[in-house]
Amino acid sequence: MLKIVHPICCGIDVHNKFIVATIATTDKKGVTTYQIREFKTFNYALDNFKVWLTENNCIEVCMESTGKYWIPIFNCLEGKFNITLANPKYVKAIKGKKTDKNDSRWISDLFKLDLVPGSYIPPKEIRILRELSRYENKLVSNRSSEKNRVQNSLTISNIGIGNVLSDTFGKTASNIIDYILTCDTFDPEHCKTLIDPRVKASPDEVIKSILGYNMSSAIADKIRVSKEHLSSIDNAISKLNETITELANPYESQIQILVSMVGIQAKSALKIISEIGVDMSVFTSSKHLCSWAGLTPQNNESAGKKKSTKISRAGVYIKPILVQCANAAVKSTADPYFRNKYLKIKKRRGHKKAIIAIARMMLTCIYHMLLNGEMFAPTDMNYSDMPQEVFEKRKQNMIQSAIQLLQKQGYSVAKSTDNEGLAV
Repeated sequence: MLKIVHPICCGIDVHNKFIVATIATTDKKGVTTYQIREFKTFNYALDNFKVWLTENNCIEVCMESTGKYWIPIFNCLEGKFNITLANPKYVKAIKGKKTDKNDSRWISDLFKLDLVPGSYIPPKEIRILRELSRYENKLVSNRSSEKNRVQNSLTISNIGIGNVLSDTFGKTASNIIDYILTCDTFDPEHCKTLIDPRVKASPDEVIKSILGYNMSSAIADKIRVSKEHLSSIDNAISKLNETITELANPYESQIQILVSMVGIQAKSALKIISEIGVDMSVFTSSKHLCSWAGLTPQNNESAGKKKSTKISRAGVYIKPILVQCANAAVKSTADPYFRNKYLKIKKRRGHKKAIIAIARMMLTCIYHMLLNGEMFAPTDMNYSDMPQEVFEKRKQNMIQSAIQLLQKQGYSVAKSTDNEGLAV
């Protein structure tokens, strides 16, 4: 039988300009009474909302995550009330009977029976770090888009410099493009002086890729605007990275733990922490974390038949980071732990499923590393496949992890005189 878990609770239907809140109060006989009120989303109105909740002895609040509109309400109630943020698919009302008041009442009815699973909301410091990290990703994407616009302008102007130089935005290519934008008549001999001696292509090849170009004044103006925009984006990314670095100082130890895993660098480790946080106790298990990140197959079965085993669409920010790290890990020959596992899976399932499997393995390792404060040192690693320097590094990581574990248990630990063991 269903049991009333929250005798006094509040369900909130969130909108941009106002919220509709329903306090459901259930007495000892199981009879529920409802109080429904509407509040604006301005701060003074939210303060009145808090007073109303307090007067009714309601500390359990449930609301659906509607875009960014739930954040001001969450900020106002955080710390004083127990807030459950629900994915809209878990509190979706019946079609045809949908009004703001009905939605609010439906949320309170589900929540009082504890039928609404809460979404993971990291601490405020992690949320700020996440916001800046995601913004930095957007700026990097904008920079790539702007570079593509410049390349497109060069292509339609019959300039094939990108075919002979490895980087269209490197020193040599930038100097040549600036010269083309400012010169009245193109001088091949002067252009050759702009080519860096380290360029692999011969000066004649570079000149041949430019001669006969046809660039209109409008396209030239477009390139100038794009280059100015690129410069401003680079400055914005640089300033943003400085702020992110300052915010990441308290998590330096966790970053060092993640960097001990092959395929993960400091920047990737920081992005992972900004998404999942550093407290793994909020996830019931590593499987829960992998499911939250969208790295596990969906359950879609009917009449005893499985219709689909594709991974879910969850983890739109954390999943690309892990896949990128997994691609780096499987290419490493110096530390082939994940590479060997990848090659075995790839033979049977192909690259796409194999790389998702490696990403899930890495996230499982990350969960246990952060939970126990241990460096990356898997027990099933084949050290015979590794160079001696990598073997020594892994050995030191295992010793460091053992020291941290013993110190947590209250022991005084030091390395032995021969550096081959520990003295406890």
